[in-house]
Amino acid sequence: MLDKNRRNKRNKHKKYKRIRLMFQDEASFGRISQPASCWVPPKCQPTAPSQRIREYKPVYGAVSPDDGESYFVVLEKCNSENMEIFLGGLAKKFSDELILLVVDQASYHTAKILVIPKNIEFFYLPPRTPEMNPVEMVWRDIRKRGFKNKVFSSIAEVVAKFHEVIEEMSKEVFRSITCWNWISQILALI
Repeated sequence: MLDKNRRNKRNKHKKYKRIRLMFQDEASFGRISQPASCWVPPKCQPTAPSQRIREYKPVYGAVSPDDGESYFVVLEKCNSENMEIFLGGLAKKFSDELILLVVDQASYHTAKILVIPKNIEFFYLPPRTPEMNPVEMVWRDIRKRGFKNKVFSSIAEVVAKFHEVIEEMSKEVFRSITCWNWISQILALI
């Protein structure tokens, strides 16, 4: 019986052109800025703009360490409904591929009401281990590239800047940030 179940699962996956491993996470981008170190000429006083306006937008993102393919969506809040919107877009972008999506155990990732598209299978990271998710480093790099010592006059400006930074980042940049040694070993097995 067990062998038959394994065969059925393998046959189910044969209809896809490729199996793609992706890591997913959410981050908030907004108008609260934190000053960061910067270069100034000798004997000059550095100034870095800063603001504390509590206005932000969550971003859902997934990156494939194998080839640097990515998918990002800016939504209104983090919940099961918006997670489904994100998953629907991700499934559509890679419609002929089976996506092995590594996610954390946020409540909206594990909710029973969450509808997961047929070409996506979830794999959960252990609880409280953000250091195992390479997308955390993607968020850090995006903040460094476009949000360091910046002040935004509106949340629309923040979203526009986010899209601008993402457009400037190549697949090779995403790959270099996310393709850690242990992930490359997993990719060799797929």
